[in-house]
Amino acid sequence: MRRTLLTATFLVGCLCSAFTAAREPQASPQLPSRDTDTFTISNDDVTRILRERVDQMHKGVGIVVGLVDRTGTRVISYGTTDRKNHRPVNGDSVFEIGSLTKLFTGILLADMVDRGEVRLDDPISKYLPDSVRAPTRNGKEITLAHLSTHTSGLPRMPGNFGSLWWRLCPWCSDASGPYSRYSVEQMYRFLSGYTLKHDIGAKSEYSNYAVALLGQILARRAGTDYATLVRTRITQPLGMSDTALRPTPEMQVRLASGFHDSLKPAPSWDLSGAFAAAGGLLSTTNDLLKFAAANVNLRQSPVLAAMQRSHLPSEASKMQMGLGWGIARRCGTEVRSHTGGTGGYTSYLGIDLKRRRGVVVLTNTTNEIPDLFDHLLERQVPVLKDHRQAITLNGNALDAYVGVYRLQPDAVLILTRRGDRLFSQRTGGKKMEMFATTDTEFFAETFNAPFTFVKDGGRVTQVVIHYQCGVDERGQKIK
Repeated sequence: MRRTLLTATFLVGCLCSAFTAAREPQASPQLPSRDTDTFTISNDDVTRILRERVDQMHKGVGIVVGLVDRTGTRVISYGTTDRKNHRPVNGDSVFEIGSLTKLFTGILLADMVDRGEVRLDDPISKYLPDSVRAPTRNGKEITLAHLSTHTSGLPRMPGNFGSLWWRLCPWCSDASGPYSRYSVEQMYRFLSGYTLKHDIGAKSEYSNYAVALLGQILARRAGTDYATLVRTRITQPLGMSDTALRPTPEMQVRLASGFHDSLKPAPSWDLSGAFAAAGGLLSTTNDLLKFAAANVNLRQSPVLAAMQRSHLPSEASKMQMGLGWGIARRCGTEVRSHTGGTGGYTSYLGIDLKRRRGVVVLTNTTNEIPDLFDHLLERQVPVLKDHRQAITLNGNALDAYVGVYRLQPDAVLILTRRGDRLFSQRTGGKKMEMFATTDTEFFAETFNAPFTFVKDGGRVTQVVIHYQCGVDERGQKIK
């Protein structure tokens, strides 16, 4: 959750660049055997990457990485909880985890299904107060499953969420963040007056509001509040004593201070109210490793069956989501994951059910580092390069690359020059600055696929984009 709550990158990627290749078909998860792969990346290699992000690329203040597989857990960290006190971050440092909370909400839904308290296809109107009207469309009702898989047709954020200025600059207006004053009554009022813009279940549209509403519905059905529900059914049974909606005094001492992209201080957010289920939890790397280990059946859990139910791909989301989990393939590996973010924090949790592995990354800035997430789970996915590794080519030399390259029948890559700087932009994508490592090899700091330019007699004739897993895309220079 960030600004209007962080977009899920289911990314995960949440959710990807216009360059991203199509996903492979999804399969239902099977409980894997014991002889599965373990992480091969060394602690030194992870530390090197983290040091580069913090000290050279200035993409973080403190970053903590947690890895779990059948050999146990590892925590590797670099940086500090604050730019002034220089206290190192570690596995017990507390972070706001934002939308990772949605994973807990999805498992709560699955657990209540297993207990016979609700059904996935129950209409939400069944559990709302009599005074609240749930919108329908073409005779179809929104179900609990629709809320969890972002297929309800409800918007990302409710239209009555604060003032215009609050929505444009949510981190500016309140020391406790933009969500602390939004009430459950306002949430219900918006729902009663909302008209769906498209058919329920017709498409996936990420909605923080929908999952927040789901949390309120589940808590109401259980006769308690969301904080108590998540504590009694998930965190307490798993021994996750450092995961809560409101930090205890002891957790507060270990709270890493949040920072914006610019590394300026950012206030903490209080999402313990109406939006609790969508992004309110705080946690540590050590606690989230317990959660990840339980999800891949490396740790005994009374909610294992509910976790496994939450992993199942939903037909409503065209198999790309479970209950809270985004599902994607990386180099033949099926990954379930979610990202999160608040005003000063970014988080990631991903699991590989087949190889029974999990990755946790927590950082106390809003700089997103999805390449690191993917690289830890699948080594074939490269990490982004620092532009200071580049060589300098003058403007005249860069002129050779300027032009239009045909990538697909309906997509081109346009390269332009401004002084001694080279930029590329794909049809429908963002403009990216390019950096050279040789006279034919280039990279973009915000895109982890290198570019090779093919020359014929000194003239550039083609570009090759090297995606992860050995997939290349070629483009002939057409002008």
